[in-house]
Amino acid sequence: MNLLIVGSVAYDSVKTPFGERVRVMGGSASFSSLAASYFTKVSVLAVVGEDFRPEDRAILEDRGIDCSALKTVPGGKTFHWKGEYGYDLNEAKTLQTDLNVLGTFDPEVPESLQEVPYVFLANLDPKAQMKVLDQLRGPRVVAADTMNYWIGQRRDDLMDLLPRIHILIINEAEARQLTGEFNLVKAGHKILSWGPKMLIIKRGEYGVLKITQDSIFAAPAYPLESVFDPTGAGDTFAGGFVGYLAEAGNLNPETVRRAIVMGSVMASFDVEDFSLGRLLTLTRQEIDGRFKAFKELTEFSGTV
Repeated sequence: MNLLIVGSVAYDSVKTPFGERVRVMGGSASFSSLAASYFTKVSVLAVVGEDFRPEDRAILEDRGIDCSALKTVPGGKTFHWKGEYGYDLNEAKTLQTDLNVLGTFDPEVPESLQEVPYVFLANLDPKAQMKVLDQLRGPRVVAADTMNYWIGQRRDDLMDLLPRIHILIINEAEARQLTGEFNLVKAGHKILSWGPKMLIIKRGEYGVLKITQDSIFAAPAYPLESVFDPTGAGDTFAGGFVGYLAEAGNLNPETVRRAIVMGSVMASFDVEDFSLGRLLTLTRQEIDGRFKAFKELTEFSGTV
């Protein structure tokens, strides 16, 4: 396997102005692994309860995702999130969060996955993320996500994690919360001073910003006519981004730029349907076609 994804496999209950779904599969590991599976071989390390349906495990396995480290806790219940979106689809209102088995998740990396070269630590307690790193043998690239809760409640642990990763992937509100800086470029350089080599800031409908010590790259979001459910879009972006990097096998500046665009392409598909629906019907031809359209959207020539 080229890429190990550690995160949550969940059941989501989601309502938007365009419909509602109850207890459909979601979670950071589900969205990111499906997106990454279009580019590389993926293994998922996560935990579910006894209520996790066999057909939902099959959804991942049918995409060639290795689920040998997807642990079932006897008698436990799967993490459940319930949320609602208004017409401003940039922000969800959380109505209910049931951590269930995720609340006591103690990740153990199987021997067969301890030498995996690429790792994505999706949104989890930073202590759990560090425990995963403690069990790995020199991965080439480690990318990590986090959220406002961990920034506020586990800041010291998060600060211990940052020097151990190569890429941090967060949204703009989290970047400002973490640094106390309103300007994203200033925030980015402060975060880089704490250890990561690269920062990816997700900006929703405004696109993505990549910051390193010596460069900045910005990509817009792909314009869509139909957006039904933005749940998991950030995780889908991350999976597409890291999955493409794993396929390419390098972190050259041009590769990273293409990976950012590919991540944005995958996120643009995700929001076109509820839950994992659109990610399950995609073809590589569709992905490459939208990548080309994205390139044409942002390309221009001329002189000043």
